[in-house]
Amino acid sequence: MDSSSSSSAVGLGSVDPQLQHFIEMEMQKQRFQQLVQQMTELCWKCMDKPGPKLDSRAEACFVNCVERFIDTSQFILNRLEQTQKSKLRCMSDVNDYKFH
Repeated sequence: MDSSSSSSAVGLGSVDPQLQHFIEMEMQKQRFQQLVQQMTELCWKCMDKPGPKLDSRAEACFVNCVERFIDTSQFILNRLEQTQKSKLRCMSDVNDYKFH
């Protein structure tokens, strides 16, 4: 999502550009923190018991879990982007049809 669409999405169109940029950066930080929390909750299951270091099985489980989490997140973002583009094209086609 570009900055103009994200700003209009939260009603920041008439806000000072520096403030708008700051708010967008804070929102990105919040989204990142939420992703880290989700990943931590999901991947924590790899840890059987606390110890001074990870065993190779737990380490492999964590690596696999994080990689799958990233892959899945990327897939979902790509799918949402495709769906949004498809809806925009459809709306454009409908508007073109109405005016012709």
